[in-house]
Amino acid sequence: MPRNQFQRMVFAFLTVIVTVHAYVFYSLYVVNGNTLMAVTGADSVIHAINQQGGVYMFGHMLPVWAVIIIEFCFAYGLECVMGSPCSFKLASKVFDPRTSHPMQFESAIICATVGLMCPAMSFLAAWFYYPYYAGFHMATLLANWLKLVCFNFPFAFFTQLFFIQPFVRTVFKVLFRKDMEACCTS
Repeated sequence: MPRNQFQRMVFAFLTVIVTVHAYVFYSLYVVNGNTLMAVTGADSVIHAINQQGGVYMFGHMLPVWAVIIIEFCFAYGLECVMGSPCSFKLASKVFDPRTSHPMQFESAIICATVGLMCPAMSFLAAWFYYPYYAGFHMATLLANWLKLVCFNFPFAFFTQLFFIQPFVRTVFKVLFRKDMEACCTS
C-alpha cells in the first residue's frame, strides 16, 4: 500500500502509535490489572498505578506517558528497520504481490510482522520490566520473555489482523487519497 519511503514511514508511525497504546492498555489493565489493584488495595487500575507512583520500568517508577514514549521509540525503530522490510520479504516468498489477491498478500504481511515484532518487542519488554531489585539472572530474563510472548502473541495477532491494520489502512487511504488515485489512474 505505501508507495515510497515517506509513505512507509507514515504507515509505520500510524501503526506504532495505535499499537503501543493498545499494548500499554492491555499490559496494564488486562494482564496486570488485578495484581496492581491487589498489591495497592486500590479500586481501579489507574488508581493503583497512581498510588504506586507510576509503572515499574528500568528499575524505577515512571509515569504512564513516559512508558508510552519509550515503547513507541523502540517499536517505531524496530518496525522501520526490521518489521516492515522483513515482513514484506517473507510475505513475498509465499505470495506474489503482482498476482495474489491484495487481501491475501496484506494478511500475509500482517502475520509476518506479528511473527517478527511480537518476539522482538517482548524481548525488549523483558529487559524494560525486569525485576532488577531482585538481582539479574539470565534464566529469569528468558522466562519473562517467553511469558510475554505467550501473553502478547494472541493479542498481537488478532488485534493487528482484525482491528489495528484495517483502521490504519483506512486512515492511510484518507491521508494519501490523491497519491493513490494518481497511481491507479496512470
